[in-house]
Amino acid sequence: MLRIESLTTSLGDFSVRDISLEVRDNEYFVILGPTGAGKSVLIETIAGIHFPSSGRIVLDGRDVTRTAPWSRPVGMVYQDYMLFPHLDVGENIAFGLRQRRVPAARRREQVIEICGLLEIDHLLGRSPGSLSGGEQQRVALARALVLEPKVLLLDEPLSALDGPTRERMRAELSRVRRLTGTAVLHITHHFEDVFALADRIAIMRDGRIVQVGETGDVFLHPADRFVAEFLGIGNIIRGRSERFGSVVRITTTSGVTFSAASGTLGEVVATFHAEDVILSGAPFASSARNCLEGEVLGVVPCGSTIQVRLDVGFPLTALLTRESCHDLALSPGVRIFATFKASAVHLIPVGS
Repeated sequence: MLRIESLTTSLGDFSVRDISLEVRDNEYFVILGPTGAGKSVLIETIAGIHFPSSGRIVLDGRDVTRTAPWSRPVGMVYQDYMLFPHLDVGENIAFGLRQRRVPAARRREQVIEICGLLEIDHLLGRSPGSLSGGEQQRVALARALVLEPKVLLLDEPLSALDGPTRERMRAELSRVRRLTGTAVLHITHHFEDVFALADRIAIMRDGRIVQVGETGDVFLHPADRFVAEFLGIGNIIRGRSERFGSVVRITTTSGVTFSAASGTLGEVVATFHAEDVILSGAPFASSARNCLEGEVLGVVPCGSTIQVRLDVGFPLTALLTRESCHDLALSPGVRIFATFKASAVHLIPVGS
């Protein structure tokens, strides 16, 4: 297990501050955050490239805070692969083993073994410059995994790949984690990586961790408005909540009310996903407490789905299939009813 305790690292005017988190054995842990949040500084500190000004890094019960990078049981893969152009694939993969003075015969065995696992045996004699992006990424992954690290550190490893290659590499990372049992700490800004790979996630902002949790829980229950906006939650509404029977009633600044299954009272920000909104030409019987009439402001194609923007007394967004949008004949100016459950609404106290 990797444990980070109150870690602070300063580089010039920027710092990652008071970071505490754990990556469990065999866990796939993803750190998300906007550009400049400090994700790379954090992962490079764990790797030993930077030394922290305070705090500890503990790996399998061993304090490695001041341990040299090559003596830490971690492997690292960068976005740009960082393969040595003057070495062939086999020599690149064996580089760390040579640094550790592993005997030549054993080096060859380990290189062949990891190349078999990643299905890149046929690349062994090639030069890095002759490889595709996906092949270079597999070689960089092999170079990290051949050292049998306790934790694999991945710094935006899929960002330079095209869509289809990135999808294949996600499947490869999942397979490798399953076969090797290696814990993975992966930093990214692609939500697709999170949904495909992560057991738990952390959100970073301005050098701090602002939320940690299981993937589904963080997306459904953002800790604050920044997290909700960063995760792209479709509906974020300011209002005031008060007790109303078994639920709370939120009154928006425009005076429109809706319900939430929450105990949070006072000034709040209500969030719910566009996918949780059902549109219909007339109210219909359901268990959902919220049904608001409004006007379509815009219809925006988003791949296989359609984003519908409404005015229900406050801006509201729904996400529909193309078929549903066609059946409802939605276009700007059409009157429509928006229905959503009180349980779909998450409330964040203002000031959180």
